[in-house]
Amino acid sequence: MSFEYPENLKYMDSHEYVRLEGEIATVGISAFAIDQLGDIVFIELPEVGDELSQGDVMGNIESVKAVEDIYAPINGTVLECNTAIADAPEQLADDPYTNGWLLKIKVSEAAALDQAMTAAEYQAKVEG
Repeated sequence: MSFEYPENLKYMDSHEYVRLEGEIATVGISAFAIDQLGDIVFIELPEVGDELSQGDVMGNIESVKAVEDIYAPINGTVLECNTAIADAPEQLADDPYTNGWLLKIKVSEAAALDQAMTAAEYQAKVEG
């Protein structure tokens, strides 16, 4: 199965994506990871105002198959959580990149994304 991997995003080994716009990072989970999880039933996200450090567990995503941790892809402060997705997590699979974002972070150190994968690198990793 082929998935969409928008070129304007950076991807992490743990399947989070980041869209960086100035000092605001929009974070979500890739379509590939959502497909692997199956039917999503619950998402736990950090609180607005929480300080995140890259690599720290910042929440989890629960499906009928498994519970997986969600890792902070970048250092910063949580500005906003997508409550619509938290309230209806099954909608995440419909549109993971536009309406299915999980949180917005005010970035304290964008250089952390230097190690992230491009869309082509991520696609090669997960589909290769």
